[in-house]
Amino acid sequence: MSEQLLEMSKIVKKFPGVYALKGVDFSLKKGEVHALLGENGAGKSTLMKVLGGIYVLDEGSITINNKKVHINNVNEAKKNGVSIIHQEIVLVPYLTIAENIFLGREPLKKNGFIDMDTMSRQAQQFIDDFDLGLNAKTIISDLTVAQQQMIEIIKAVSFNSDIIVMDEPTSSLTDKEVNFLFKTIQQLKKQKAGIVYISHRMNELFEITDRITVMRDGEYIGTVNTNETNNNELISMMVGRDLDKLYERTYMEKTGEKVLEVKNLSRKGVIDDVNFTLEKGEILGFSGLVGAGRSEVMKCIFGIDAFDSGEIYVGNEKVTIKVPNDAIAKGIAYVPENRKEEGLFLIKPVDYNISIKILNEFIKLFKVDKSYEDAQSEKYIRELAIKTPNKEQIVSNLSGGNQQKVLFSRWLATKPNILILDEPTRGVDVGAKSEIYSIMNELVKEGVSIIMISSELPEIINMSDRVAVMYKGSIQKVLEKEDMNQEKIMYYATGGN
Repeated sequence: MSEQLLEMSKIVKKFPGVYALKGVDFSLKKGEVHALLGENGAGKSTLMKVLGGIYVLDEGSITINNKKVHINNVNEAKKNGVSIIHQEIVLVPYLTIAENIFLGREPLKKNGFIDMDTMSRQAQQFIDDFDLGLNAKTIISDLTVAQQQMIEIIKAVSFNSDIIVMDEPTSSLTDKEVNFLFKTIQQLKKQKAGIVYISHRMNELFEITDRITVMRDGEYIGTVNTNETNNNELISMMVGRDLDKLYERTYMEKTGEKVLEVKNLSRKGVIDDVNFTLEKGEILGFSGLVGAGRSEVMKCIFGIDAFDSGEIYVGNEKVTIKVPNDAIAKGIAYVPENRKEEGLFLIKPVDYNISIKILNEFIKLFKVDKSYEDAQSEKYIRELAIKTPNKEQIVSNLSGGNQQKVLFSRWLATKPNILILDEPTRGVDVGAKSEIYSIMNELVKEGVSIIMISSELPEIINMSDRVAVMYKGSIQKVLEKEDMNQEKIMYYATGGN
């Protein structure tokens, strides 16, 4: 591991009105896994986009294999042995797995046409090596998010690159798939490939990385050997302060008042006979493996998907919810898992995203009361501490954690009694997590009842009053606070009864 593979020196990247990178240093050795750590907006992904040719640096230098290189586009990055697995999935949904893996470098027949058989066979070999159990001819849109993430990983590995950047590669993966990924990483290390690993999951960093570089606000903070550091030191480097308590909860006295009751909810082939209650001022966690049916239950409750049978009660009233507006009218709000595809208008400004669900409140005599709309937007920007230059900033320019808080703001503006959060801290850093937990805690104190779907067991255990554990479309068990631990949750999540 003494051989230097990559050296990025004094990298500067400017965007209109802001320095995204301020003279950042980063190095990578052959056969090394080097983590890049920092809060959302710290500059990690921007630095890697410079390496990957998506952005062109303004100042600084890049050296690969002792040769100074100029990377002005993605193709030049690939020619220099750089592959990136992006946090956001960039596969073509209407093409097959094989076509996505070999996109732009398809094997050709002598007549110049694409050799579909060879391409499918080679892609299938990659799939089988990962033991995914998928057919290379499957259309990407037919895959789950987790399966698409694995195809992204396979595509990057297939280039035989010297430098592989993995940006939040496990955010949608099951434990089994994560294990396969880690085995692949170990194999790549043996082949002397260098891996840049970006993740907010601290336990992963201590399991597979050799060094960790921390960034904050576009600046280089420091590099430490993984075996010589700990969580507290890394968090302090990331946020510039100590987080004394990550999981903030004030437990309310139970009143037994039901705000939501779901009876025998079923949707053929998806969920089966789901029953649960939600009490006023509690956080009810929903746990389970990918594909267990957690999100599908909530989409039925919120009117996104139809269900075949079952009943929904809000308070003591049996309600009919066929579309999301029906749910909103009953005081239900839903923050989806995929904020970019299902939640946010990325090319619209912050104030538009916050106010869109309560637009009717601003309309008087067919005109929008802009001052009232502005006041509402500024209120939530202030109360949720959304880091944005102004309310007119385009949402896609915000960090992941701040995008999530914008989405929170939209639904809080509807003044819900019931708030459904699907993976509320997915892809956000530890500082943003702490802020989101604090928001949830304040909402509970105000009497809002929360359903939280999460794949992170520490989050489920520390933030929930009770947890419903799902397996294959059904609730296996509802655990009380005193009965929650990782072993019990995983027992029921894997079919125990």
